[in-house]
Amino acid sequence: MTSDGSAFDSGIDSATRILVTGAGGFLGRPCCDLLADRGLDVHAVGRGDAEERQGNETRPGVHWWRADLRDPVAAASVVRGVRPTHLLHLAWATGADGFRDSPENYRWIGPGLEMLRAFAEVGGRRFVGVGTGAEYDWGAVTCVEGDTPLRPTLTYGLCKRTFFELFERFRGQANLSGAWGRLFFLYGPGEEERRLVSSAIVAALRGEPARCNYDRLRRDYLYVGDAAEGLVRLLLSDVQGPVNLASGEAPSLGELVTAAAARAGRPDLVELGGLPEVDHPAPTVVADVTRARRELGWGPTRTLDEGLDETVAWWRTQLGGANGKELS
Repeated sequence: MTSDGSAFDSGIDSATRILVTGAGGFLGRPCCDLLADRGLDVHAVGRGDAEERQGNETRPGVHWWRADLRDPVAAASVVRGVRPTHLLHLAWATGADGFRDSPENYRWIGPGLEMLRAFAEVGGRRFVGVGTGAEYDWGAVTCVEGDTPLRPTLTYGLCKRTFFELFERFRGQANLSGAWGRLFFLYGPGEEERRLVSSAIVAALRGEPARCNYDRLRRDYLYVGDAAEGLVRLLLSDVQGPVNLASGEAPSLGELVTAAAARAGRPDLVELGGLPEVDHPAPTVVADVTRARRELGWGPTRTLDEGLDETVAWWRTQLGGANGKELS
């Protein structure tokens, strides 16, 4: 236990070997960095796409594996090859266009279960899967683990909930230590340009309108670095079951876009759609983060402005003089 009562670094020893799936992605990169910075034996797996490999395979302390984890045989083979003691499973359908209701979500359930089964067979000790706030019934005022019903409306949330329920049953039968980190909405360096925060920043930097339609909707956004820290703490703890990893606050989308454009230096470019929140079935989505604070000793370390400043700086570097347009 740590001084605050959390179970961080529980059971970590010289034999600890960690496998991270989806390691080349938006969330996977900072997770691998944090684990490697702790001097742990980190093995990272991704598809090997050029954009995913860039800058990752040379990361000191991280051993890189390539596999298409949508293939159950390949998924199990990687686990048997690495023989990890800890597995952080991030890989899933991604992308700004349609992943929420994409049939691609269904493809990840079977391979994930094969990976879980292989992990138990090689003597793995702790498995942490990554879920989503979209598993919850968004009619609730605040999403609380074990209290708020799991009634997803999106295919993404439904498939994550399905995997979570099978994972919970399996880990009980296999006597496997495991947890499920539920993330809500993320932003930060490395995010896809078409996501809300990044799209506002990029538009502002290019001198274009930063638009937001349902500006009155309220959502729980968390900086990606804080999310990675929460997942690493969860992986290296002995906390069991679902844990919300979120900010616990829900600014309106209009406030978020306005703040993003302001940190990019162009608040004058914000265009809010003004569509009323009553037209949307989920006006507010916010997490209760009591369990993460109490049992992991974790909470966000960056203010919204600090997280936005880091994101703006990253986009300035990425864009340069992109498309021949001057940056603001």
